[in-house]
Amino acid sequence: MGAGGRMSATNKPEEHKTPIQRAPHTKPPFTLSQLKKAIPPHCFQRSLLRSFSYVVYDLSLAFLFCYIATSYFHLLPHPLCYLAWPIYWVLQGCILTGVWVIAHECGHHAFSDYQWVDDMVGLTLHSALLVPYFSWKISHRRHHSNTGSLDRDEVFVPKPKSKMPWFSKYFNNPPGRVLTLLITLTLGWPLYLALNVSGRPYDRFACHYDPYGPIYSDRERRQIFVSDAGVFAATYVLYCAAMAKGLAWLVFIYGMPLLIVNGFLVLITYLQHTHPALPHYDSSEWDWLRGALATADRDYGMLNKVFHNITDTHVAHHLFSTMPHYHAMEATKAIKPILGEYYQFDGTPFYKAMWREAKECLYVEPDEGAPNKGVFWYKNQL
Repeated sequence: MGAGGRMSATNKPEEHKTPIQRAPHTKPPFTLSQLKKAIPPHCFQRSLLRSFSYVVYDLSLAFLFCYIATSYFHLLPHPLCYLAWPIYWVLQGCILTGVWVIAHECGHHAFSDYQWVDDMVGLTLHSALLVPYFSWKISHRRHHSNTGSLDRDEVFVPKPKSKMPWFSKYFNNPPGRVLTLLITLTLGWPLYLALNVSGRPYDRFACHYDPYGPIYSDRERRQIFVSDAGVFAATYVLYCAAMAKGLAWLVFIYGMPLLIVNGFLVLITYLQHTHPALPHYDSSEWDWLRGALATADRDYGMLNKVFHNITDTHVAHHLFSTMPHYHAMEATKAIKPILGEYYQFDGTPFYKAMWREAKECLYVEPDEGAPNKGVFWYKNQL
């Protein structure tokens, strides 16, 4: 893996002891405005036509895969069905993850210059994937406003050792990690939406479907009702499909790919913010720029393009979230020389990184004897 050459073990003997070098946690020697000036101005321009072209492309592929599966899979010799369906699930899941990312762009007002267009497209696409669009848009916006803060970040907030559940030590082994990852990747997203699992602690029950929950203010509640209506409408369409085609048909065509989408969504978010090299801050140390830089770009190979580069341009995304995804690669190249050691990239294959982070990143604590008690690092000794 590599973080501009800093996160990776190299062939130099002196570096074998520290294969992962921590990211800087002090105040950066640059400002956000300096970073913005380094990016070509056109990178901040949103094209409605170009943005819609990605929607059309992704949905065309999704409908093509669905057509092939429903029209031809039943004609295959019996043993080949067992191979064809899993291939369809994975391919369709990857494409629909790209659709999910476009809806996420709409939530950031990165799709077009028209907020109402962004919200209509985002509401339609996210509802089709059973995501409450405005509800998640609001909580995700708070995540971007408080990234890296142990006190105010919204999701994947690491716990200090003192708050780790008593049973954690029994899962700190290979079988336990397999079970934890399996539950996280399959149930993590719906549990977060419904029960705020892994989210910021609130003083009472928090739920993305509850307009009167503590996540939202009074002026935001109407949008939560709209989000719920969108999910309800999508659920009703799925119910009608199940009644017409059968539950098994719906599970094979829609349910299994949606599991893949949810799994990738959780994995992508987890790996972007969970890394042994990344700091977290309490309120005595946190500021917005250092928090935004406490994330890592990851490499998903050919899936980077399928996922519209949300994977390998996440640092730039946190710095400039209204920038369209199709300019993010150019922007990343422009700011890397200024970011220097503050830019973090890890090229470890995502399946290996997932296992390593599940092993190494269990809780956070400040270093013993360190002068900055408000800077926390991932540790794993339970």
